[in-house]
Amino acid sequence: MASFDAIILGAGAAGLMCAARAGQRGKRVLVLERAEKPGKKILISGGGRCNFTNIGAGPTNYLSANPHFAKSALARYTSRDFLSLVESYGIAWHEKTLGQLFCDGSAKQIVAMLLEECARARESGGDVEIRCGEEIASVEHDGLFKVTTSAETSTAPALVIATGGPSIPKMGATSYAYELARQFGLKLVEPRPALVPLTLGGEEILFRDISGVSAPVVATANKASFAEAALFTHRGLSGPAILQASSYWRPGDPLLVDFLPDQATEWLMDAKRTSPRVGLKTLLREALPARLADILADRIGIEGDLGNVPDKALRSAGERLKRWAFYPNGTEGFAKAEVTVGGISTAELSSRTMEAKRLPGLFAIGEAVDVTGWLGGYNFQWAWASGVAAGDAL
Repeated sequence: MASFDAIILGAGAAGLMCAARAGQRGKRVLVLERAEKPGKKILISGGGRCNFTNIGAGPTNYLSANPHFAKSALARYTSRDFLSLVESYGIAWHEKTLGQLFCDGSAKQIVAMLLEECARARESGGDVEIRCGEEIASVEHDGLFKVTTSAETSTAPALVIATGGPSIPKMGATSYAYELARQFGLKLVEPRPALVPLTLGGEEILFRDISGVSAPVVATANKASFAEAALFTHRGLSGPAILQASSYWRPGDPLLVDFLPDQATEWLMDAKRTSPRVGLKTLLREALPARLADILADRIGIEGDLGNVPDKALRSAGERLKRWAFYPNGTEGFAKAEVTVGGISTAELSSRTMEAKRLPGLFAIGEAVDVTGWLGGYNFQWAWASGVAAGDAL
């Protein structure tokens, strides 16, 4: 039976960061990963270039039952801190829209960097051992944490849950973090898919006919608004604006879409005065993709030249185009969700160390915890920050 200072379950972004930090503080760390290689989610992120952080990441970019929980970790390990680490390895990067930072080359560079950071533990008298392809048979606690796999049993005074959430099951994601939380008496916030496409049914099914069409919009769900592209799919709605809003959307709620974010509500009244002989469909085609313009005009039902349409009808049409209410009948589920909202309740954890208040030595980090970031590098920044918080406390 091998003994360690800490056992980390999961060799993803949070787990590797935590291991490197603890190892470089002289700790002997064992990382167990059920996949055949570490960092699988990192490797597929950002189209293979890894959107590794967002330069503007702050507490307001995260959802949690306790919106204050993430403040401490994010303040102590910022996106600038991670960027400095990336640059110290000579990894070239670029900024895309809205502060999103990507590798110029490959996401493999980020995984290689994290593994090298783990290897550097030996310089400080520590050690990080990473075992992949390890299925965990049992986890017990009797003064020490005892983790048994098909290969052997290991013990440590500290255990870190870094196994993520159930999103993207084809990558091996499971609800194992929640099973462990229940085993040790930690409460959960009900997990649900986030950053996920929404599905349409009923009368709105006709929007599936314009699958592949996208347009810049402002999408709003429960007062959270995002100005990015929306994409119509064969099942409903997707694209960055929709994925962002989906984290805030709940079944039964409307999803409001502003199809003309650069226009004032009264714009059709103005168009009537300047171009009275133009029809609504023609006017919309100037601002939107033709197939989208046509379907919106048909749904509004205004016929003929604007000059012949009553002001009240134009005002109503303008308002509808600025606040078009969709009523999704669901989401595409965890299979297509990039992350998970909910998870291990932050009420159970120290915001400074990520340690369970009721069971000293037990930690939870990353996506396993009820802290969920926006699209655009925010979830990786939470992985780094929460991993550092726990790694510094081990």
